[in-house]
Amino acid sequence: MNNTKWWQTAVIYQIYPRSFQDSDGDGIGDLRGIISRLDYLEQLGITAIWLSPVYKSPNDDNGYDISDYQDIMTEFGTMDDMDELIEQAKQRNIRIIMDLVVNHTSDEHPWFIEARKGRDNPYRDYYIWRDPVNGEVPNALRSTFSGSAWELDEASGQYFLHLFSRRQPDLNWENPKVRQEVWDMMNFWLDKGVGGFRMDVIDLVGKIPDQEITGNGPKLHEYLQEMNRETFGAHDVLTVGETWGATPDVAKLYSNPDRKELSMVFQFEHIGLDQQAGGEKWDLKPLDVSELKQVLAKWQTELGNEGWNSLFWNNHDLPRIVSRWGNDKQYRVQSAKMFAILLHLMKGTPYIYQGEELGMTNYPIQDISEAQDIEAINMYHERIGQGYAKEAIIHSINAKGRDNARTPMQWDATRNGGFTTGEPWLPVHPNYKEINMEANLKDPDSVFHCYRKLIELRKNNPIVVWGDFELVTGVPDQVFMYFRRYEGQTWLVTASFSGEPITLELPELGHAGFIIGNYSRDAVDFKQLHLRPYEAFAVVLA
Repeated sequence: MNNTKWWQTAVIYQIYPRSFQDSDGDGIGDLRGIISRLDYLEQLGITAIWLSPVYKSPNDDNGYDISDYQDIMTEFGTMDDMDELIEQAKQRNIRIIMDLVVNHTSDEHPWFIEARKGRDNPYRDYYIWRDPVNGEVPNALRSTFSGSAWELDEASGQYFLHLFSRRQPDLNWENPKVRQEVWDMMNFWLDKGVGGFRMDVIDLVGKIPDQEITGNGPKLHEYLQEMNRETFGAHDVLTVGETWGATPDVAKLYSNPDRKELSMVFQFEHIGLDQQAGGEKWDLKPLDVSELKQVLAKWQTELGNEGWNSLFWNNHDLPRIVSRWGNDKQYRVQSAKMFAILLHLMKGTPYIYQGEELGMTNYPIQDISEAQDIEAINMYHERIGQGYAKEAIIHSINAKGRDNARTPMQWDATRNGGFTTGEPWLPVHPNYKEINMEANLKDPDSVFHCYRKLIELRKNNPIVVWGDFELVTGVPDQVFMYFRRYEGQTWLVTASFSGEPITLELPELGHAGFIIGNYSRDAVDFKQLHLRPYEAFAVVLA
């Protein structure tokens, strides 16, 4: 392939620094902890680390509220540690992707502290201020974290916009000075040798609050093209935008190479499939696997050569997929591997969230006092006020809450799973004695070794990166089956979402050579195919 980019063949690993590895016993993961685990990541085979924010922050939203973009949060370490992480990773051919949070800052950022001093302050226009309307909020815009998106600043009598926490005021991207500040900061990190940026809620920076337009505003792509020109366009880096509202057509605008915007976007259409139509993420419905097939197949085919796909089940904002859509009790290992095989053999760049490769699970809570996440806590109190039953709210938090993904990494069977010698900031899942890195490495049949093999297959088989995708129809709803085709070769991937055995008859597929699976198999006979619970495999067709 001509003009191939390193990120098209890459596998990215997301680290949530607070929960990865603590090196100094304060119960909070840190940069030195990450450095100490780079050999493990090299063994897994990943190409790059997406690092959730490590910048200076008062931690209202766990680092996604930044008070200084060019300094490191004290509890994570120093800029020297950061430089060492970039260098040590580079020696292992691993790049560091920074989390770029530029829709909003912390209310403790010097720009906002200045902006609050009065309407005439030169920094006032770095943020979005509006006068009250009839003595009330300017309009009906709501915060993702519950309540109005407008907060009254008593001193000036004006409201400022925050689409997230009230301590995360939104930047005013219409102000060219704001954009220049962002470009300068990005270039600071590019000069340090980072491998690119994951862009937090980047689809919101073109907002027009007076028209209640938040996502995909009219100037969004103009801003991203300017960003590309002024910063990373001259560098060989990966850029991925978090775009909750993207359709394939919108994704092409971001990621068509001719448009000079981003490498790819995270699209979330598949993530919302267990949510009631018109409801919030907490309003649950059972997953319909046939819907999942349609959505993933659409993203596999509709981008064509005008865009590039990201592949993911998990991140720091999502519950662990093995608990959400798999079976994390009786068939934990099988369903964890099933999700891996199904996803990693698709077209696009796969992302692994820390602990996913060990088959880590959600950690249910009994009471809201156990929750740390601002989103879940705010939602709980809002819904209690609306008359929801406590049990129903806790059920939703246990299914979809963000703390599920944030419990500390489980390294071994020692106290706190080897994460810290101190008191962990969020409790370690009690199942750490069975589910941990050490146990995974020792067992050749573990979830870890399945991920390692999938990464190896991607590196060594162009069909995985470049092959065409075709969904197989006419199979039971619970069976997800697809072809990959490239230069005369055909692979078939099969995955069962059922906890019960399923029998299929597909005689026209003939003989198949086994590539990888989550149960031991010598061969696959399509004349009568017996699928075991959560079975998944890939074969090459003769």
